[in-house]
Amino acid sequence: MQRRPLLLAASGLALPFLALPRLARAQATWPNRPVTILVPYVAGGPSDTLARATGGALQAALGQPVVVENRPGGNGAVAAGLAARAAPDGHTLFVGASGILTINPHILRNLSYDPMRDFAPLTIAISAPNMLVANPRFPPRDVPGLVAWLKANPNQASYGTSGIGSSEHLTMELFAQRTGTQLTHVPYGGGAAAVTDLVGGTTELSFLNISTVAAQVQAGALRALAVGSLTRHPLFPDVPTVDESGVAGFEGGSWHSFVAPRGTPEPVLEAVHAALVAALRQPETEARLTRIGFTVTATSRDAFATRLERELGEWREVVRSAGIVAG
Repeated sequence: MQRRPLLLAASGLALPFLALPRLARAQATWPNRPVTILVPYVAGGPSDTLARATGGALQAALGQPVVVENRPGGNGAVAAGLAARAAPDGHTLFVGASGILTINPHILRNLSYDPMRDFAPLTIAISAPNMLVANPRFPPRDVPGLVAWLKANPNQASYGTSGIGSSEHLTMELFAQRTGTQLTHVPYGGGAAAVTDLVGGTTELSFLNISTVAAQVQAGALRALAVGSLTRHPLFPDVPTVDESGVAGFEGGSWHSFVAPRGTPEPVLEAVHAALVAALRQPETEARLTRIGFTVTATSRDAFATRLERELGEWREVVRSAGIVAG
């Protein structure tokens, strides 16, 4: 376990949301002690970066310590279970990656949490598409060429992911289902190992998060074939989307959110949401997150709840059709 408090000077990070009437009304009850942000992965990844960037701004504005606690394990289920059992008072928040909330329930047995029953959605903080990348020596140079090659060579191309049931795994599975192609999955223990073997030529391609492969694509170590969003990504304006490459309506990526334990009082949820959105929209916070390929979305609570329910249903069908079971 890594438990590192954020001790940042408030003078340079004061937030405008302190003047919001909604937040002012809740000051008497929230926060009245340190706020803990549970992170389901080790330090240094997107979830951790989000927690620390947002937590620093929150601490400066709220006048209470914000502690980021890394609790990796179980494909994110360890931290999610702890968050689900935390006191519902707004003093424990959880960084819920999309896979933890929308994919785990379909592939992992005996989960200690239920995303719809145990959590109150606050906001989808950041999102980023997965990028279809290939080793430069792999012949196809675009999506139509890749589909043609895969159909002529079923199961001859291997793709690496950060693990069974990950966003990368299901994005490629969805691509295979939509294009009628067959590939060989090579799961790794994380995205970094998948990138290393892809650059080295052990695997041919992958659908990895754009924040994971941006540097390798920019350096020419990997070839970008397409991005899994409906619009082109500002970091790579010349790379087409999968949708415009012939797979209509295709989307594949990940997002990272904040949730609170279900049962948290409504006034506290409103205050926490307002605080989080203001923190995410701070120029320093937004710049730190966009530099690594993420878009700050800072959605409403209702928009998050609607998307959560929709994606739970969508990934259920992909998992069922592919017969994916992680354990």
